[in-house]
Amino acid sequence: MPTYRHPGTTITDHSFRVPLDHADQTGEQIQVYAREVVAVGRERESLPWLLFLQGGPGGRSPRPVGRDGWLDRALDDYRVLLLDQRGTGRSTPADRRTLPLRGDAAAQARYLAHFRADSIVRDCELIRRELLGEDGRWSLLGQSYGGFCTLTYLSYAPEGIREAFVTGGLPGLGSTAQDVYRAAYPRVQRKVEAHYTRYPEDVETVRAVVRHLREREVRLPGGGLLTAEAFQAIGTVLGTGNGTHTLHYLLEDAFLPGVPDRQLSDSFLADVQAHLSYASRPLYALLHESIYGQRSVTPGATGWAAQAVRAEFPQFDVDRALAEDRPVLLTGEMIYPWMVATDPALAPLRETAELLARREDWPDLYDPRQLAGNEVPIVAAVYHDDMYVDAEDSLATARSVRGLRTWVTNEYEHDGLRVSEGRVLDRLIRLVRGEM
Repeated sequence: MPTYRHPGTTITDHSFRVPLDHADQTGEQIQVYAREVVAVGRERESLPWLLFLQGGPGGRSPRPVGRDGWLDRALDDYRVLLLDQRGTGRSTPADRRTLPLRGDAAAQARYLAHFRADSIVRDCELIRRELLGEDGRWSLLGQSYGGFCTLTYLSYAPEGIREAFVTGGLPGLGSTAQDVYRAAYPRVQRKVEAHYTRYPEDVETVRAVVRHLREREVRLPGGGLLTAEAFQAIGTVLGTGNGTHTLHYLLEDAFLPGVPDRQLSDSFLADVQAHLSYASRPLYALLHESIYGQRSVTPGATGWAAQAVRAEFPQFDVDRALAEDRPVLLTGEMIYPWMVATDPALAPLRETAELLARREDWPDLYDPRQLAGNEVPIVAAVYHDDMYVDAEDSLATARSVRGLRTWVTNEYEHDGLRVSEGRVLDRLIRLVRGEM
């Protein structure tokens, strides 16, 4: 196990072999990577472990340099394990290069069906037993989708958990994918309208960009097709604390100045690509709607729910907004079928994505009865204005989990854990200890 040092920390690499399908312990194995981080000078101490479950799906764990961000607070009390969930980071990859090696699209879809929260939790349990022993318990910190995984963990393996912290990630236990997006579009609209109120000049800039994209074909530096609808997805940045400013500065550079034939600038296109490409996280696009699939909630397919529900919100239609001289609304954390076709990182997986969207009878991810009788101390930060996770769903779930305490705040957006320099985590630690 390679060990090295960063300023104030000692880091150890871990690699684990786990079953692809936990129902078949003797079948195919895949690799899961994790990074152990401990404060310098405390390497030999018997510290409690804190497992960090990253947001996503399909997001790799943070790559820390020293005691930065929330990690600085965590290292005061814990030995931290940063997990690259299966299919991400240094774990066995699942992308446009590796998935075709599995066989045809049907084989690829069957493979990816093992990459949801239920499999991630079972990976964690094998890792826990290897690192802590059969009776060892660790603490969980789940950010966003990591919070979804935490509720799955509490449902099916609570005996492995000492305490749990959730930031911006309490899922609706009984919400379908359609329910999620039906609640999401109005939240996104409010964020976009707030942005236009702050930066009114951006209304015309966005309109000019989408008119430009309607009139000609525009390619991103990596070859992806930038359509008007694809550009609308840039609104996803508005769910972060500095997102409105990030979007404004991006729009400032939209067009090249002093050029007779109006053209979008290379710097603008490069920035747009950085926000919209799924090259570094293909599982986010491929599995995003499946994280809401549960047979006890709906036995049917998720069926490109964001696209289907969008028809109920005609105010997001680009051409209608242009024709009626209204501001063009941007979209948020939605995955549409055309994204797979226009992104070079996803295009080879179009049929696979379609099969996943059509898949029915997804196994349940939560056990409401187990959660109602929960005995694990758990606290959660619920962001009142969260664009990505519905606060009402989160609070309903909080009421359904025995003993769960919430901190509801609009001081931070969805990325509060990352940007608060440890303050969000510190408050949750004090809350779970009964100090607040």
